[in-house]
Amino acid sequence: MSPIFVSRAERIVDALLTADPQLAASVGDHRADSRLPDWSPEAVRGRVGLLREASHTLAEVDADDLAPEDGVDLALLQQEVDGTLFALTEIREHEWNPLVHNPGPLLYHLLSRPFAPAEVRLEALRARLTALPDALATACAVLGDLPRVHVETAIGQFGGVAALVRDQVPALAAQAPGFAIEPAATEAISALNEFLTWLTGRLDGADRDPRLGRRLWEAKLWHTLDTELGSREILDRAFRHLDQLTGEIRSAAGELLGISNPDDRTVRRALERLSADHPTDATVVAVATDALAEATAFVRAHDLATLVEDPLVIQEMPEFARGMAVAYCDPVGPLETAELPTFFAIAPTPADWSPARVISFYREYNDHMMRNLTVHEAMPGHYLQLARSRRFRGSTPVRALCWSGTFIEGWAVYTEKLMADTGFGGLPVRMQQLKSHLRMTINAILDQSVHCDGMTEADAMRLMRERGLQEEGEAAGKWRRTLLSSTQLSTYFVGYTEVASIAAARPAATALRDWHDAMLAHGSPAPRHLRTLLRIDGS
Repeated sequence: MSPIFVSRAERIVDALLTADPQLAASVGDHRADSRLPDWSPEAVRGRVGLLREASHTLAEVDADDLAPEDGVDLALLQQEVDGTLFALTEIREHEWNPLVHNPGPLLYHLLSRPFAPAEVRLEALRARLTALPDALATACAVLGDLPRVHVETAIGQFGGVAALVRDQVPALAAQAPGFAIEPAATEAISALNEFLTWLTGRLDGADRDPRLGRRLWEAKLWHTLDTELGSREILDRAFRHLDQLTGEIRSAAGELLGISNPDDRTVRRALERLSADHPTDATVVAVATDALAEATAFVRAHDLATLVEDPLVIQEMPEFARGMAVAYCDPVGPLETAELPTFFAIAPTPADWSPARVISFYREYNDHMMRNLTVHEAMPGHYLQLARSRRFRGSTPVRALCWSGTFIEGWAVYTEKLMADTGFGGLPVRMQQLKSHLRMTINAILDQSVHCDGMTEADAMRLMRERGLQEEGEAAGKWRRTLLSSTQLSTYFVGYTEVASIAAARPAATALRDWHDAMLAHGSPAPRHLRTLLRIDGS
């Protein structure tokens, strides 16, 4: 352990958490619970200055003088600092993406997680509600040209924030009679409604292209993935993997239907049969709950990984978070000291969808696909991995806030194949797992092709519907997500490729569960750093 590096790392982590309430909330640090992010030009300049100083301080540390654990922490913290600096100075999303200014997650954090008595959380909540009108005024001042898809999504999300304040603040206030929070809540709702009016007024002129272009996209990809793979190699690998998966899903469909020479028509017939068993908005949470019980029992019976007893709540996704993904796992922060649940949230279909599109969506997310989704989001995917990750304790707090989406998503996708290959759900789940892997491979193709090569909506839909075998509702949602985000969709394929490679490096004398436990014992570092920590390839 290097005392100098440890001291510097602790100071930088403390400064980052103090400067960013969103980052602090995500890791379970409550010192910034009373604040909202400040996106004013002055505040952004202050954060940029802090990050530049931190980057220079870390660059002075000689990695060769550090033990492997500290060397990984140095690399992770440098990546976090430089990535955030790049986002603030080059991408500048706070100036064109209204979703960046959504206060919903920070309000929901105080409402939904009982980490402190009601009075303590209400005090922080009142402070945030009081700050909300100024925060939204800042958003109006700094937001310039906007992409239409981001404005449309923001209108739905900010309407959800208003509903959150209106419906859930009184329930928390009821736990502390006499606490005066109603005036702040009323002002916040008024400010949210005014902001919604402002957003609606921007719709007609919202013509900014949401595509980053190759220069910015490739630079952001490097910060996002933390991998040695280049963008061209990723695209080539994705197309090769797509061909491989096509052969595998044909074989699985032939086995399911008893056809000796299966083709794409065989696959569609098999998927058509499986899609007949599907949930509805009213039953999807119950279906996921049953799937979780099945997956947990399966992991235990096949000794695939050491389980945890941390509480997990499966729920309908809050309105303020909808419009990006079908489901997400919201874990407990690594620095949180209270016993709190992880949330596995599933979005119902949008209210403005036609009955036909709703049916199409749930044919995609049928009962068998819900089992595969539950593997990814919960067991033994995100829920288990993130619960194990927050148990890591190193010489510095770096890994509490420096987590790799490449590893996190890569592990979850890896577990889909692990479970299906081991027999979970039989051929029906195997078919859905292969279809899911077609989807995640196409995610990487879409991410690059849309943001760098001008792929049209028609071409994207054709790729998803024909090569990816996706229903129209799923494909339409993924097109929007591709425009709303950038580089994150590449984490699934790249992460799976790298995590699967680490899993395949299991020593012959090491049991599968022990190797999986070892892979989960180091926080959530990028796969290339995990290879170092596991001493793979002479690292």
